[in-house]
Amino acid sequence: MRILVLGAGFGGLELTTRLSDELGDTADIVLIDKADGFVFGFSKLDVMFGRTTADAVRHSYRDLVKPGVRFVQATIGSIDPARRRVETDAGPFEADVMVVALGADLDPAATPGLAEGGHEFYTVEGAFACHDVLDSFGGGRVIIGVTSTPFKCPPAPSETALMLHDYLVERGLRDASQISLVMPLGVPIPPSPAASQALLAAFAERGISWHPDQLVRSLDTQRQMAILADGAEMPFDLFLGVPVHRAPAVVAESGMCVDGWIPVDPLTLETAYPDVYAVGDVTSVGTPKAGVFSERQASVVADQLIARHGRTRSGSTYDGKGICYIEFGHDRVARVEVTFRSGEPPNGQFDEPSALLLADKAEFGTSRVRRWFGRDWTSH
Repeated sequence: MRILVLGAGFGGLELTTRLSDELGDTADIVLIDKADGFVFGFSKLDVMFGRTTADAVRHSYRDLVKPGVRFVQATIGSIDPARRRVETDAGPFEADVMVVALGADLDPAATPGLAEGGHEFYTVEGAFACHDVLDSFGGGRVIIGVTSTPFKCPPAPSETALMLHDYLVERGLRDASQISLVMPLGVPIPPSPAASQALLAAFAERGISWHPDQLVRSLDTQRQMAILADGAEMPFDLFLGVPVHRAPAVVAESGMCVDGWIPVDPLTLETAYPDVYAVGDVTSVGTPKAGVFSERQASVVADQLIARHGRTRSGSTYDGKGICYIEFGHDRVARVEVTFRSGEPPNGQFDEPSALLLADKAEFGTSRVRRWFGRDWTSH
């Protein structure tokens, strides 16, 4: 069976690892990504706030040595889902089964003034660049603002506000600074009232200004004002933005999207095209755009392909479960375990912030580096 996997994030890495473990050289798997390495989402904030270095958190795809899997670093120019074929700058590839795991692209230019007057921290490059921006910041009014929905990792803006508080305290700049968080949600984490209450209490304790049910539509760079969706204005000295999210252009041009994202069967992750699956942020499956959900979806697709290889049927279906770690500052981490099922309201369990969960989060990353890349990771 020839399997083509587009994208080497949480979904692509988990899928190819599972297939290699089960099928080995009996499968012909090609994994394509334009990047040369993988970075966890939480590692971006660690670099941004000086907890570690960029080199320590980048996991090179050169380390991917798995039976039956070939990694190709290439930019995809077109996708033909009907033929399960892609054109890339490394040549064409086609397969019996194609899995699209290309994530969501970020478009800072879609928000007027963001590229000129603000800083986005959601791309790897943007977050790493923010380290120097923060290092040279002398205090003042900081806005952390979301510019559109949906957006990846809904807790990340809240984490950024709390981590920024600690960072400014350590530098002796907190008394000279204001931190405001602008989000389109009514509470920080809607599926978990307990997590939201804990975050709101943490904001109040640290003097972080919370602005719910709002989006930042543009930045007036001349007056250093953030313009909100309702027309209100907020002055800033430093703007840290969550940019507009879109399906990658090559996916949109393939004809697979409906209302901006790829629709899939919520249980099997199959698309409308035979033998084409999609997992993760590029889909409209109904779970948050976060790596843990992509990983779990990829595992369901792996079960189906492994069963198909053995000429059996898989009963594995996607259950919408995921675990999210939330940085609360002061070296404490909380955890939310949440379930999203189609047609049902989400429900979650919240574990209070603790130093114990800080170690649990570290093991989460370490275990995946060990499984995906075959080595230990101790530099985070």
